[in-house]
Parts: sequence; structure tokens; C-alpha cells
Amino acid sequence: MPIFYGKASLMDYLKSIKTIHSTVGFVPTMGALHQGHLALIQKSLAENTNTVVSIFVNPTQFNNPEDLAKYPRTLEEDVKKLTNLDPNIILYSPSVEDIYDGQPVSLSFDFDGLEYPMEGKFRPGHFNGVGTVVKRLFEIVEPTHAYFGEKDFQQLQIVKKMVAKNNLKVVIVGCPIYRESNNLAMSSRNERLSAQERDEAAIIYQILTSVKAKFPTNSAAKISEWVQKFLKKNPQFTLEYFTISDEATLITCNRKNKNKKYRAFIAVLVNNIRLIDTISLN
Repeated sequence: MPIFYGKASLMDYLKSIKTIHSTVGFVPTMGALHQGHLALIQKSLAENTNTVVSIFVNPTQFNNPEDLAKYPRTLEEDVKKLTNLDPNIILYSPSVEDIYDGQPVSLSFDFDGLEYPMEGKFRPGHFNGVGTVVKRLFEIVEPTHAYFGEKDFQQLQIVKKMVAKNNLKVVIVGCPIYRESNNLAMSSRNERLSAQERDEAAIIYQILTSVKAKFPTNSAAKISEWVQKFLKKNPQFTLEYFTISDEATLITCNRKNKNKKYRAFIAVLVNNIRLIDTISLN
């Protein structure tokens, strides 16, 4: 499997294998690869001539230094997983210096308000960091298609907005959430949960499926109240936010409109480990 640690050698290699009709699929990750990542990569492999995977824990999207320090880094295991999946995958595993050419500093973006609710509210500067690194990676890899999971749905919408505003020639492909056997959304952060916490975290998806069942006959405010009361009965979880929002604008739903698509979003802390999930409601 071709592995590159520097952008110059990666760019030269991609230039050497490029043909008129070839396509480049790209899956940006922060490593600690799980089956959700591999599903994105498999989709790219099926749809493109070449597939590039990046593994880079991006410091500019962490507003909590402790979270950055504890983020799992498992490059050796990740390489084995990628090789087993397809030895023709092209891996880019850069240093902070290679990506940022010096001090890691975020650019400032205007995402038309998509950046303010939910993750934006609780992780100040997070989406400027995401936008900065994704734009930089797109400039290096020059993909024709890039694949993102819907678990980070707000991030998916942010990336689509950044691509549109910067006229980047890449198709953003959103892919369904991949879940563990108990329906917990797969995440690299799950590795930090104990076996018991992992089992108990199944409650997150149970809440979302209940919300979906309640949505046709209950107001968003009433459902939000139910979620808060339900989680108070489970003190091992701390609710950071729950919201029902317009899928396109991410604006909180106050009154339902039959012509709009809505989605429920949730973030909870389990022993200070932050888990997010989402579900489409209509």
C-alpha cells in the first residue's frame, strides 16, 4: 500500500497516475479506523479509479486540549486494516507541520449560519478548524469525490457549504451512519468507553427512535422536554444538547412545516466522553 507522510511526494504520485478519465475518491479521517470508516472507503473504492485515505488528528478543530490529547492514535493498526481492505488504497498520514507549514491556525469561514447551533455552540471555533483542514486536504489531494458519514451531519452540511462557496470541483457524498450491534453510532471515541458504558450507550439510539415515533403527533418542544426528563432518570449520562432542526438550514424547529425535512440531533457525555448521534424524522 502506498503510504505518504509529506504532501509534495503525495501530489507527485497522484499526478503520475492521473489519466483523462480517472477519478479520485477521498476519505479524510482522524484515524482509529472502525467499520464506519471502512464502509466509506469501500464506497469510494467501488466508485472511483483511485482512493486516497488521510489519517490526521487535526489540532485546530479541538477546543478542548484534553480531548485532543486523549484522542486515540492507532496508525499501525489502521495501516493493517487498510491493507486488508485493499492494498491499492493510497494513505496520506501527514504531520501538523506538513499540513499547516508552521503554526496550526484556523481560517475564518462564513457558513451562512450552519456553524452556530449544536456543535458550533458547544465547541467554539470547531467548524473553522474543520473547514481549514478539509479545504487544505482538498487542495493537496484534488479529489473528484469525497466521502463523509452522516453521524456528523452538521459537519457534512458545513463541508458542502464550504465547497459551494469556494467553487471547489469535488462532489461531496454523504453516507449512512454505521452502527454497532447495539445500534450505538460507530465512533473512534467509542474506544474510550468501558464495556459497560458501551452497552449502556445503546440508550442514545433508543431515544432517537422514540423521538422519531413521537414526531408525527407531538410538537418539537414537547419531545425535547421528554428527552430531558428521560435522561435525568439515567444519571450516568449528561445531556449537552438535544434539538430538532430543519435539515437544510439546521435552524431549530419551533413549528413543523410539512414541506420541510427535519432531523433530531443529540450530544451526551458518558464519563466525560462525548458521543453524538442523529436521525432523520420525516
